[in-house]
Amino acid sequence: MSSSNTETIGMLNKGLGAMEHDSTADNLVRLGWNLLHQDLSLPTAVLYRDKLLHNQQWMRQFIAAYKLNLAPHGKTTMAPRLFDLQLQGGAWGITLATAHQTLVAYEHGVRRVLMANQLVGKPNMAMIARLLRDHAFEFYCLADSAAQVEQLGSYFSAQQQTLNVLIELGVPGGRAGVRDDRDLHELLFALSHWQNSLRLSGIEVYEGVLDNEPAIREFLQRACAVTQQLITTGRFQRQTPILTGAGSAWFDIVAEEFTRANFSQPVELVLRPGCYLTHDVGSYRKAQERMHHSNPVARDLGPGLQTALHIWAYVQSIPEPTRAILGMGRRDAAFDSGLPVPALHYRPGAEAPRPTPSHWAVTKLMDQHAYLQIEPGDDLRVGDMLASDICHPCLTFDKWRVLPILDASYNVIDLVQTFF
Repeated sequence: MSSSNTETIGMLNKGLGAMEHDSTADNLVRLGWNLLHQDLSLPTAVLYRDKLLHNQQWMRQFIAAYKLNLAPHGKTTMAPRLFDLQLQGGAWGITLATAHQTLVAYEHGVRRVLMANQLVGKPNMAMIARLLRDHAFEFYCLADSAAQVEQLGSYFSAQQQTLNVLIELGVPGGRAGVRDDRDLHELLFALSHWQNSLRLSGIEVYEGVLDNEPAIREFLQRACAVTQQLITTGRFQRQTPILTGAGSAWFDIVAEEFTRANFSQPVELVLRPGCYLTHDVGSYRKAQERMHHSNPVARDLGPGLQTALHIWAYVQSIPEPTRAILGMGRRDAAFDSGLPVPALHYRPGAEAPRPTPSHWAVTKLMDQHAYLQIEPGDDLRVGDMLASDICHPCLTFDKWRVLPILDASYNVIDLVQTFF
């Protein structure tokens, strides 16, 4: 392998240096790289195209069954290539969390953003104001206090611009959001003073701050009731108000409650799960299992979401009969929601990877190392390759600047750049 190819592999794995997507991806295809041929430096995070497309189609069918809109949360991947895949697959827009993330999406062609967060601070407001000079750009952010409304109203009034805002509802002990009717009244009163610069466009919730279904349903029903209340009193300035919610764990419950509400006029219902595209083997697999048992739409769709993201690493040491050391660590995989889970074992030169034994388990991560629990006599050698499932796609993507996309034969067919 030439030194230039070796350098490109290094850039591919850790995003060293600027790479223009189209030319680099074309070069990769022409090079004919294959993961199993050891054409990629490990550790590396990879995506599987067939599973990405399966997950996208599954979610598209789920959303269509409920007649909802999908604005997947882009902070999961911060990968414009995947934003485009989701938009081409029918997404209403892209959800983001910060002004900077919004700028990244805009610079890569996204023209409808729902920022599921408060817009606070002059530099952040200025960033959004610059984007709003493009009248083709549609932007929404959240408001949950009179104090924030005063800051937004004053700034965008001076810019002679109008900002679309959604009222965020919250729960005691939760994250941001209006807690009670008194706070809601104060927020609405503040908005009434800035009707030319702040356009009240809908209601937003994030049900993921709660961890049990009855409480989540009650919260969602409150959101529907407030939406109807503001419709009745004529407070929305958008012809079709937006009602939006749903992280990646309870989107089926959100779909049920939002579509069950009997609004007196059309409401644009928008769900925002982001982790569905790659899925994981932690909390989101458990959520999918719950949906399969309790949600008839999810059950009728057949095979559910599939893990489309792996971290591949070499076995670099077997210092004890019951322990192997893998060349990956906290710098490579999320560990906040659970440790990586061994999934595939490949010995270079073999025909294909095979599933790992059920007793193999990652028990500890250090910065660059993973402790793999094995048993004496297991068929494992230094230089073998292991693929691990992950338990949190958001913080795994955050660790990689470029991820190769593989086909079913492990050929590199494309790449995805991230912009965190």
